[in-house]
Amino acid sequence: MLLFRQLELIFAPSRNAEAATDQSAAVVGRALRLPNRSRTAAGAVVLQLPRGRDHDLEIEARKLLRQIGAGALSDRVRVEWNPRLRTCAGRADFRHTFVSLNPRLRDHGAAEIDRTLRHELAHLLAHFRTGRRNISPHGAEWRQACCDLGIPDEVRCHQLPFPVLRRTRRYHYRCPNCRRSFPRVRRIRRASACLACCRQYSRGKFDARFKLKLVPVR
Repeated sequence: MLLFRQLELIFAPSRNAEAATDQSAAVVGRALRLPNRSRTAAGAVVLQLPRGRDHDLEIEARKLLRQIGAGALSDRVRVEWNPRLRTCAGRADFRHTFVSLNPRLRDHGAAEIDRTLRHELAHLLAHFRTGRRNISPHGAEWRQACCDLGIPDEVRCHQLPFPVLRRTRRYHYRCPNCRRSFPRVRRIRRASACLACCRQYSRGKFDARFKLKLVPVR
C-alpha cells in the first residue's frame, strides 16, 4: 500500500543478461523487482509481535474469492502476519500468492484487519484476472477488484498512525537519459534501470542505456 514516487526496474545481475530477463519477477508497488534473498535479523521487538500464517484469515480470504468466482486463486492464497512491515498495513505478493499483514493492525480492530485483507486480495485478484505483470498497482483493474470484494471506496494508502522510521538517504542515483533522481538509504546491489525510460523506449524491458548511476552528494 505504499505509494512509490520513483519508478525503477531491478534485475538480478547475471553473466547472460538475456537469461536474467526471463526470470520470474514479482510486482511490488510501482516497481518490477526480482525476489530479494537477503536475510534480516529479527530483534527482540519482532519476537513479541504475532507472526506466521493465520489460518482463520486464510479461510476468510478463500471464502471471499470463491464468492466472486476466483476459485483457482482461492485454492492457493496464503495469509501471514509479517513483523518486518513497519509503515505499510499490508503487502500482496502475486508470484507466491500470499498476503502479508502488519501485526500492528490488531491495535486498530477487526474492521481494519478485514479491510486491509480485502485491499491486498484485490491486488492478487487484479493480476489473476489479467494475467499481466505490468498493470498499474492501483489502476482500473485493482479498483474493479475492490468493488467486487466489497470495498468500492478504498483508497491507495492507509491513514493509520503507524510509527515512521526516518532514515537519511545517503545514496543518490540518476537516470542518464531523463535525469530523474533516485535517493536511497542503502546502496543498490542489483542492476537497476529507470522504469519510465525502459517503458518509453524498450517496451518495459531492461535497457542498459538507462542504468542508474551513483552521483556524489554535495
